[in-house]
Amino acid sequence: MNSQLQRQRAIRAFEDFLSTPLEKLLQRHLNIPTQTLALDLFNDVAENVPAYKAFLREREIDSTNIKTFEDFQKLPAIAKENYISRYPLADLCRHGELAACDMIAASSGSTGKPTFWPRFLTDELQIATRFEQIFHDSFDADTKSTLAVICFTLGTWVGGMYTTNCCRYLASKGYPITVITPGNNKAEILRVIQELGAVFEQVVLLGYPPFLKDVIDTGIAGGVEWQQYHIKLVMAGEVFSEEWRSLVGERVGSPNPYYNSVALYGTADAGVLGNETPLSICIRRFLAANPDAAKALFGESRLPTLVQYDPTSRIFEVQDGTLLFSGDNGVPLIRYNILDSGGIISYDAMLEFLAGWGFDPIAALDSQLTKSHGTQHSPRGVHPLPFVYVFGRSNFTVSYFGANIYPENVTVGLEQPVIQEWVTGKFVLQVKEDADKNRFLSVIVELAPGLEISEEKKQAIASSILSQLLRLNSEFANYVPPEYQTPQVTLTLTGDAEYFPIGVKHRYTRR
Repeated sequence: MNSQLQRQRAIRAFEDFLSTPLEKLLQRHLNIPTQTLALDLFNDVAENVPAYKAFLREREIDSTNIKTFEDFQKLPAIAKENYISRYPLADLCRHGELAACDMIAASSGSTGKPTFWPRFLTDELQIATRFEQIFHDSFDADTKSTLAVICFTLGTWVGGMYTTNCCRYLASKGYPITVITPGNNKAEILRVIQELGAVFEQVVLLGYPPFLKDVIDTGIAGGVEWQQYHIKLVMAGEVFSEEWRSLVGERVGSPNPYYNSVALYGTADAGVLGNETPLSICIRRFLAANPDAAKALFGESRLPTLVQYDPTSRIFEVQDGTLLFSGDNGVPLIRYNILDSGGIISYDAMLEFLAGWGFDPIAALDSQLTKSHGTQHSPRGVHPLPFVYVFGRSNFTVSYFGANIYPENVTVGLEQPVIQEWVTGKFVLQVKEDADKNRFLSVIVELAPGLEISEEKKQAIASSILSQLLRLNSEFANYVPPEYQTPQVTLTLTGDAEYFPIGVKHRYTRR
């Protein structure tokens, strides 16, 4: 590895980030065709990444034949199974040089064996633009002193360190942002806010939605007066409802849902792929209140996460209802399938669709700002970026406090001695909400024929599932607070009509 080149690479990227205004960064896509970017990235990766060279060679694909975007779209998709897990980590990096990356994050797989994701400063800087979009457009953090409290799990997990670094880059760009990193230590988060929060004009909490709600509720119970801190929220890892957003906003005294909370569409594989904007939130709230419009737009009776993305940073495609993306990272990815179901909608197509339903989101944002400020404003957060919507993993995982929980983890809990004699092995894994909109992990388990439901069996099964989740799934063990880890087990008799109808193919998860 050439240390001089590495230095120049870092300096060039950092200077570009520091000196380019956000508005200009968000307009780059208007001048550079996505097709050109896709082909340039492909040619670079096909030439310089040993694993991708081998991947193409094994499929007898000559990279020089990929000349148009249509050719690009015929390339086989890559995924963890057929690509990431099949080659040595260094071979997934350019020139086979792992040392050209300066940071490695880990994510858990279904076996609990982590996947490693290397990256370099330059990869973080392009993701920092997503955070700049949020802090500038949604929180006015260019003009307000801001305490950013990192409530994501710290350590090798991607959320905490990545977010910390991106917020610090914003501070170096001139934003009056100060970062503190209590991680997912609830007592420390509350102490930090009460001791430091009043010194700043606003406090931003960054973490998983159910965990942030738990922090807020615990604070209320302990007498924390949230409204004095002008709380804003940055969240990732879960789909949540607009009712949930409203409830949490009310509890911290932040009445404007368009400008007080933002969800990221992020992944360990490639950082932040897209982010909510005031515009996307305004649209999603309209769709939440108009389910017929939502069904017409998304084709399903459930509300996905809706974000905007920058096509110069991440190139999205849809294949058979599944999202593929391409993007540059420590491990560059070409047509990568992370098993998320969803779709893409251009900016113009979105506004045209909404106009057909009698809704103008830009005017709605404008009137909201006029109401809260008393004067006419040109709404921040309106950029002609395309939209991507995400229903979540299509491979039967459920997301809980940002941890992907796999049916395989639960299966092992039911296969332990004694327990296996009580059950058929069938179960349904769900994340549910109680009356106060707190999440809990629900596992409905089918008892073996002839066995009766008992509290003793229920407790033993819950305990066995929990111990295996903690053993097998390092994300679960590190992301989910201990008081939320024990699953709520419900037992049913064999052939229960609702969950285990006889003769019907069984699904192990439900949304």
